[in-house]
Amino acid sequence: MAPKAEKKPAAKKPAEEEPATEKAEKAPAGKKPKAEKRLPAGKSAGKEGGGEKKGKKKAKKSVETYKIYIFKVLKQVHPDIGISSKAMSIMNSFINDIFEKLAGEAAKLARYNKKPTITSREIQTSVRLVLPGELAKHAVSEGTKAVTKFTSS
Repeated sequence: MAPKAEKKPAAKKPAEEEPATEKAEKAPAGKKPKAEKRLPAGKSAGKEGGGEKKGKKKAKKSVETYKIYIFKVLKQVHPDIGISSKAMSIMNSFINDIFEKLAGEAAKLARYNKKPTITSREIQTSVRLVLPGELAKHAVSEGTKAVTKFTSS
C-alpha cells in the first residue's frame, strides 16, 4: 500500500508549484485564476483598444437582418402591438430559414431544367413546393403582385 501512497504525491507534483499544496482538490480552481491572469497579461485587448483610437478598427461588420421589415409589417397588421427582442430574433431566424429552403429548391429546379438563372418562375414553383396549402396560394398571390408592381415602375 505504500507504493500507492507514493503515486498520489506524484500526481500532486503539478499542484506543488502552487502555494496551496494542501488543497489538492482546489488545484484546478487555482489554475483558473492563472488563466484569468493570462488574459490581461497578454494585453492584446488593450492594444485593440488603441487600434480603435487610430481609426483602423472602428468600422463594425454590418449584419443584415429582416428586423426593420418585420417591424414594418407588424405595424401594418397591428399598429398598437410591439415585439420583444427575443421574439424579433426568432422571427428573423424563421425568415432566414424559409429563404434558404426556397433558394435551395429554386436552385434545384434551375439545375434540373439546365438553366443558369433563377427567375421568378423558379421562385414561384419553389414556393408551391415548400409552403403548405393556403400559405402557398397567398404567397404566390403576394409575389405576383410585387413583381407586377416592380416591373411597372
